[in-house]
Amino acid sequence: MNYFRTAMLLAGLTALFMGVGYLIGGASGAMIALVIAAATNLFTYWNSDRMVLSMYGAHEVDRSTAPELVGLVAELAGRAGLPMPRVFVMDEIQPNAFATGRNPDNAAVAVTTGLMNQLSREELAGVIAHELAHIKHHDTLLMTITATIAGAISMLAQFGMFFGGNRENNSGPGIVGSILLMILAPLGAMLVQMAISRTREYAADNLGARIVGQPMWLASALVKIEGAAHQVPNYEAERNPATAHMFIINPLSGHGVDNLFATHPSTQNRVAALQQLAAELGARAAPSVGANENYPPRGPWGRSSSRRSPWG
Repeated sequence: MNYFRTAMLLAGLTALFMGVGYLIGGASGAMIALVIAAATNLFTYWNSDRMVLSMYGAHEVDRSTAPELVGLVAELAGRAGLPMPRVFVMDEIQPNAFATGRNPDNAAVAVTTGLMNQLSREELAGVIAHELAHIKHHDTLLMTITATIAGAISMLAQFGMFFGGNRENNSGPGIVGSILLMILAPLGAMLVQMAISRTREYAADNLGARIVGQPMWLASALVKIEGAAHQVPNYEAERNPATAHMFIINPLSGHGVDNLFATHPSTQNRVAALQQLAAELGARAAPSVGANENYPPRGPWGRSSSRRSPWG
């Protein structure tokens, strides 16, 4: 059902895009807009991961600079049947994380220093498993495409305002139509984009919980991240709100309930879904990730230290 709903929403977004192009310039206008959007999609397909990682100042780490983190990602990727993604750390106090990349072979997982400092190892495992689920579902590419199409719709709507409003015949939307187009088309695109994002978050929660073996690890992490996101601003995300849907929890602001303008489902609803999954999986305890490792009692994520390590 999640895949069907996502496909329908993406089809609706594409139809909206083509409709805006047709209203502005007829069939030829729609085709020109489609070519422009295709070129934009091609660029973002190859460069979106580098762009967003650079935007947030993420630096890559490996087993020599962050052995515990990279080892955890490697173990979970093995459980998920995925190639080992590149691992990045963002020097950001707000706890959060996202995944990016055009496919599982060219994927990256990025976490903030705040996430590693404030979560237990089990909770961090739940978050990373969630991001790996996005990679396995190819959500990173899907969200890039939806964001690009939504941006193209906004661009077309503004184009229609400047070039379609002065038409005196019936071939264009006219002044009133152009104003409505400029307002309603981007709004509709944003609503569809957010609906797709919410659908994919539920799916990633479900698969991520199954990968890590303990749904309540992820549930606990979501509650902690949600609480911190209300108190600790992410200034880079505030400057780039179009990337908010990429994070596991909205870095801009929280929402008490699912609504049309939410980039994520409400944390309460997500936790309820994870609680239901935990009940379905039964009371049997899944083996802890890295249970054979000799970690300090609080784990490397919560210990106090004046050094910036263990993350590099």
